[in-house]
Amino acid sequence: MESNVFVIPAKRKKGNILNKEEKRKLRVAAYCRVSTDTDEQATSYETQVNYYASYIKNNPDWDFAGVYADDGISGTYTKKRDGFNSMIESCMKGEVDMIITKSISRFARNTVDCLNYIRKLKEKNIPVFFEKESINTMDSKGEVLLTIMASLAQQESQSLSQNVKLGFQFRFKQGKISVNHNRFLGYTKDEDGNLVIKPDEAKTIKRIFLEFLEGSSLRDIAKGLEKDNILTGAGRKKWIPSSVRRILTNEKYMGDALLQKTYTVDFLNKTRVKNDGIVPQYYVQDSHEAIIPKNIFMKVQEELTRRANINENSKKKRIYSSKYALSSLIRCGKCGEIYRRVIYTNRGVKVPVWRCLTRIEEGPCVCNAETLYEELIQEKVLIAINQIIDGKENIKSIIESNIEKTLIKNSDEKILSLDQKILEIQKEVLKKANSKEDYTKLALKLEELREEKNEIMLKEAENESLKERLKKMKEFLEDKEIRIDRFDDVLVRKLIESIEINGDTILVEFKSGIKIEVK
Repeated sequence: MESNVFVIPAKRKKGNILNKEEKRKLRVAAYCRVSTDTDEQATSYETQVNYYASYIKNNPDWDFAGVYADDGISGTYTKKRDGFNSMIESCMKGEVDMIITKSISRFARNTVDCLNYIRKLKEKNIPVFFEKESINTMDSKGEVLLTIMASLAQQESQSLSQNVKLGFQFRFKQGKISVNHNRFLGYTKDEDGNLVIKPDEAKTIKRIFLEFLEGSSLRDIAKGLEKDNILTGAGRKKWIPSSVRRILTNEKYMGDALLQKTYTVDFLNKTRVKNDGIVPQYYVQDSHEAIIPKNIFMKVQEELTRRANINENSKKKRIYSSKYALSSLIRCGKCGEIYRRVIYTNRGVKVPVWRCLTRIEEGPCVCNAETLYEELIQEKVLIAINQIIDGKENIKSIIESNIEKTLIKNSDEKILSLDQKILEIQKEVLKKANSKEDYTKLALKLEELREEKNEIMLKEAENESLKERLKKMKEFLEDKEIRIDRFDDVLVRKLIESIEINGDTILVEFKSGIKIEVK
């Protein structure tokens, strides 16, 4: 029995298969990309855009559907390519019938991404034509060739990524720093690629360091910068405490550079993670002009440590505050916790008092420290300051003696000696990089020497800080001929290190190290 066969004609879809009678032109778009943002590559980018616009417009069978482009972006990860993603979106909306691009490596270096997008476009009957490889994705041989070529492109990208990494590491070993200056507040680069100071932005950096040393909290510094309409390194109006902290801890502001703080774990998505010793780091001293002197930078690190340990005896994390003059200064003599300012209401009148945090949070059974009126504490602090003024001649002689004690003998010679040892070991490390056992031993020795040097520098900074505080106290005493009769917030912040509450007695410790007990 013969079967009846009926031919069902193919339905015409949007794409490159068109009925000649329709005489509708193909809407053709082009995609181009260059990988970096140098001037030379930028010119190449503009050339590509102009070339494809002209190429499409000169074909009488095509309508120009635009040139989609990405400049200065790697091709391994499509999520970051706005131009590419916009083009795919236009295709999905039926606004483009065909795409032309230079090569597979320009389209995508990730095999999976490349094939996924090609197949998605094929479902819409939209071909991609790769000029360099002469591949049309609608051809029968197109996808086979495409799979092979895209795989090779991905290997090329991985190899290139590895070569770039090795290139950076080689330059790091030579002490040549590579810093992204686009969002680096205070610095830019000259024609030779060297870091140079931007005077206006450097003022902001100096302001941040100064305000921090004067007692301001990270939050207060951030608020002040916002209030004065000062932009962040990224050009944003919003400042957050963590941004201020990053500036205060960035060694580049004292002219040094720690290189390879992070490293890439995935060449496809360029994911970077913090380097906790997985790959080598390189510390370059005096690599560029400093905005902040080293001794000031080290003082800030000391102060950051002090504030972090402000409640080292407490089980709970406390945040340093500079909201009030006495904030973070008052400690409980019984449990070691800080005091917090609380408002009492007595017969409709609001009165500020200071209470131990342990007592507030855990009750009098854990700590029965006294609650003190703010006015009473201020009176006792004034008494302590005036006692210093009254006995200023004796105090000045004590201060001068203490200044002499802060001088560390031969510290410069010790640091120079350590620098020489570090340099010698670094040379050995480079020679024995392929010998894992020798490399590990040398790396450990190098770390020990650096720690020893950091300890000396930190001790030097602590002594320098104390010497500075002693000098300020001496200057204060020389300027004051009469007693103080009013509590001064700024003066208290400048002079006082801590206040310990023991019942009705307070122990005031001045930044000069002098302690006065007031009952």
